Parts: sequence; C-alpha cells; structure tokens
Amino acid sequence: MLQFDNHTDQAPSGLDNAGKTTIVKQIMKEDVTTVSPTLGFIIKTIDFDGYRLNIWDVGGQKTLRSYWKNYFEKTDTLVWVVDATDRLRVDDCRDELAGLLLEERLMGASLLVFLNKTDVEGCMTEDEVREATTRPGLD
Repeated sequence: MLQFDNHTDQAPSGLDNAGKTTIVKQIMKEDVTTVSPTLGFIIKTIDFDGYRLNIWDVGGQKTLRSYWKNYFEKTDTLVWVVDATDRLRVDDCRDELAGLLLEERLMGASLLVFLNKTDVEGCMTEDEVREATTRPGLD
C-alpha cells in the first residue's frame, strides 16, 4: 500500500471557457479533442514519487460560481485560469478573482495565475492581462 506523507489539493478556477478542464485533462494525459463544459466538479488524483495531488476541476459558468467556495475547504493552491482571448470579460475575470481572494477558506493558500490560449493570434499579452485584472489588493 502506498503511503503519502505529502498531499496537496489544487483548485483550478476561472470563468467558463477559460480552459480549466482542458488543462487538467492534459496533465492527466487524457484526450482533449472533445471537452464539454464542466457542470459541477470533477476530482482527479495524481500519485507520484510519494506525493499525492488532488485536482478539483470546478465548472466556471456564472450559475455555478456561487458554489465555488464549497470546494476550497482544504485547498493549498488556487490556480486561476485566464482566457487570454476573452477581452470582453476581463473585468468579470478580475472581479471574480478578487471575490475569491476574500474567501476565508483560501486564507494561506498560494495563488497561481495561469494565462491560457496564448497561442491564439490576437490574444492579450501578459502585460495587458496584468493591467486589466489588477486592482488594489490584487497586485
């Protein structure tokens, strides 16, 4: 039986269509040719070299966002996925992240901002995303 002294929970979050599920599937070496919107959540686990990583893939649709906080109880790292092609919702992206950072359940958790779809022509640059999503308390 495997013993895991090192265990961590990760929660990739972000607006719908940011690419969270595709990223998780790529990490798990699963097929990404047909990815559907995540309704609810999916848990994936990776066991490697004495470490266990639980990835909570939670849907990003507006109707599901109020439930996000229910999945952060033991989250060690919040991975915030930003769709670099979604210029129209960058303010919404910033506001949702700001709200999450106020969640008591995420106090002490690390934050990783993952800029996705940067290979698409016309996408926002890292500096554009940083400028658009930064407000007091987010820099």
